[in-house]
Amino acid sequence: MTRFSRMPAQTRGILMMILAIFAFSVLDVTAKTLTMRIGVMQTLWARYAGQTLVVFIIILPHLKSRLRTKYPKLQLLRAVFMLGATTFFFTGLSFLGLAESTAIMDISPVLITLGAALFLGERFGARRAFGVLAALIGAMVIIRPGSGVLSLYALLPIAAAVCYAGFSLVTRYVGQSESVWTSLFYSAALGGTIFTVLIPFYWQTPDTTAILLMIGIALLSVLPQLFLIHALRLAQASVVAPFGYVGLLFATVWGMIFFGDYPDALTYLGAFIIVAAGVYVWHRENRG
Repeated sequence: MTRFSRMPAQTRGILMMILAIFAFSVLDVTAKTLTMRIGVMQTLWARYAGQTLVVFIIILPHLKSRLRTKYPKLQLLRAVFMLGATTFFFTGLSFLGLAESTAIMDISPVLITLGAALFLGERFGARRAFGVLAALIGAMVIIRPGSGVLSLYALLPIAAAVCYAGFSLVTRYVGQSESVWTSLFYSAALGGTIFTVLIPFYWQTPDTTAILLMIGIALLSVLPQLFLIHALRLAQASVVAPFGYVGLLFATVWGMIFFGDYPDALTYLGAFIIVAAGVYVWHRENRG
């Protein structure tokens, strides 16, 4: 057995969640860069049509079994939620900074934790509530309501957070008995079909850099969901949800490296609170 497989399921789920959030953050950087070159619509097409093609090629040897699903309606709902989350967030990235958009979307762990208690019957004890609340406070320190970050455009990542929470909850529900590749294909196929129909009306001829970014976003779109599905199979949604806040740390680093957005002292303080909250949840859950 590998060292990873010997870890408790909760720990493996948390590590998978962190990998998922890291992969999502790289995807977001690619998307923001690409939208500045070819616009939101073409970026969305590259993301969804690309994922559909990549997953189709992977499942082709077992196509019939991989297309079979026990939950056709839930897979459709899951695809709608994912489409909404991506569309709202990518559009928001064209108006807001990467760190700001990510910080605002960081209400999603709260929504996931509450939704898991309401719809999935997961327990929502004091420890999980404290971890989520502490991480949310860290996000608020970074956002600083009233500082100018919040605007009409902030409604876009808020809508994305609601859709992402719905996507995560449905993923947790169907993930126990559906193939990972089945879920990956159906989550992409709806968006791939819609944007392929719309793309002739929005097409801009991409340059070499844009073409490479389009290929990159197609390949990158598979990894975050793959990790997320595994995370939600291994651990309850309310356990892994607080670790979604690490996305704000990744976004802050990418903002500095690629877009010249340097954080101030309060951003570092908020980041420290978020990390501390995540470590607390991990520690308490593994103590039982």
